[in-house]
Amino acid sequence: MHPPPPPTPPDRQVAVVVIGYDDAAHVTTAVRSALAQGPVVREVIAVDDCSTDDSAARLAALAAGEPRVRVVRRLVNSGGCGSPRNTGLDRVSAPYVMFLDSDDVLPPGAARALLTAADGAGAQVAGGLCVRRELPEGREVPWEPSLYAAPAVFESPAQRPRLVHDTLCVNKLYRTDFLRAHGIRFPEGRFPYEDFVFTARVLAARPRVALVPDRVYVWHVRRAAGRLSISLDRADVSNWRARTEASRLAHEILLGSGQKELARAARAKFLDHELRMYARELGLRDASYQRAWWAHTRAYLAEYDASDWAHNPTAPGRLIGRIVLASPEPLDLPRLRDLASRPARLLPPYARAADGTPVWSAGLPQVTLEPLLTRPVDVLPLAVDAELRPGARTAVLRLRLHEMYGRVARAGPEALEVEWRCRETGHTAGPPAPVRLAEPDGGTWRAESPVRWAAFGAGTWDLRLRVRFREGADREVTARALAGTGALRRRAVLGAGHTVVLVQPYATHSGALAVRVAPGLRGVLSVVRGRLRRLLH
Repeated sequence: MHPPPPPTPPDRQVAVVVIGYDDAAHVTTAVRSALAQGPVVREVIAVDDCSTDDSAARLAALAAGEPRVRVVRRLVNSGGCGSPRNTGLDRVSAPYVMFLDSDDVLPPGAARALLTAADGAGAQVAGGLCVRRELPEGREVPWEPSLYAAPAVFESPAQRPRLVHDTLCVNKLYRTDFLRAHGIRFPEGRFPYEDFVFTARVLAARPRVALVPDRVYVWHVRRAAGRLSISLDRADVSNWRARTEASRLAHEILLGSGQKELARAARAKFLDHELRMYARELGLRDASYQRAWWAHTRAYLAEYDASDWAHNPTAPGRLIGRIVLASPEPLDLPRLRDLASRPARLLPPYARAADGTPVWSAGLPQVTLEPLLTRPVDVLPLAVDAELRPGARTAVLRLRLHEMYGRVARAGPEALEVEWRCRETGHTAGPPAPVRLAEPDGGTWRAESPVRWAAFGAGTWDLRLRVRFREGADREVTARALAGTGALRRRAVLGAGHTVVLVQPYATHSGALAVRVAPGLRGVLSVVRGRLRRLLH
């Protein structure tokens, strides 16, 4: 048996504030993940926001056998996350505090990794890597991984303006006396995106910040849940209004504290992250939503000044913002969706003003694209179309690379490297396969690549491409799915071991080509049942 860990000194202990509302299915798992951090956690303060299910009873039963757990039940539901976090914060006795949502978990060692970093650097704030885990698939996507690539200490957030991009409060540890001395709290009541404001208040107080590459938080994403989280429930334009309001308040807090560089970075983050994410989904909404979104966004972006637009004016978020400001009505939504994708795609038509200057379109000649003429080819928003022609054993992937104001021809594209990657497992259907590009024809370069279904297992497969240019330059791109005749139809094909599998090519929210693959008999039966339901109804 391993000896028990040594006791943790009282001045190096952590409180974990866990908040929940009507989440009886998950809240005790969250609390147990905090307790499992070991003696470094002095107390777990579980705040139930007046749940109507049996959350409170389950928490009380857990607390009865665990002296480190204190349950606080609010008498009135707050409608948000800020008030219950403040309730818990008011009851913290430990010198450090962390926050945890009821449907997420802390991985083993998270609290100790953060505490060691904070204590070693004398930092008031320590942050680590958060991963978004898609359930039930289990696919994990790191959140702001560039910030947490290696250990780092900053005397002030101004030394690392990128910190404004990580608006999460849950992947960090805070000195309790630091928060209290500066009066740093969450917005009360129903205030979506309360993390934006809390994080801005923390950064405005100029803490010393320590960062670690350790995984310290697992954010569970349940897209099929009966009640979507605020970050996923974006179908109503009120969600966008709440997001812009939180972003505005965060900018004002940073600017008011004299942190001009951080304030400018916060506005740039809005363009690069928030604006691109919602623009990418705009084509999925109805006309009423689109008009309301467009009008609200124009009014918000009108608050930006010249310096906010000056840096990198053809970056996708800045270009989308300039187009919204230039047009009183929604327009070019399919092109905006592709421009908002990651990596960005700038689709034809490519227009020029009367003097030959590249512009967004003939209808918006005031939105110039002249900087594209001098940007390195490896950052250009290149556009590739993809069409999957079916076959029982081997399909054919047809690819077409578009010219862009003469930049592609000058760079000399030579090949496209093709890779299919499984979204759930990260596995690839073989090594990247280079295919030669044919000589240009009418401003496009074409290539074809075989797709052998035997290399594909069950799951969702994304197409990844890399354009290779002469003299060694390259650019990673995604491909727009073309809905040609039969190209996006579901069909049965021969997979590994001559088994039958069902494949469904489709366009993602950003318009990129992907393929769903399902085991044969089960997949075929599900399709048959679906078609029968449609015939009957």
